[in-house]
Amino acid sequence: MANYTAEDVKRLREATAAGMLDCKKALDEA
Repeated sequence: MANYTAEDVKRLREATAAGMLDCKKALDEA
């Protein structure tokens, strides 16, 4: 299970303008 929430993905998307899948992948690797 992932160690992040939808809110984390949303914040990362707003900060980086990256796509949803890219954000999820980055958080999975973090």
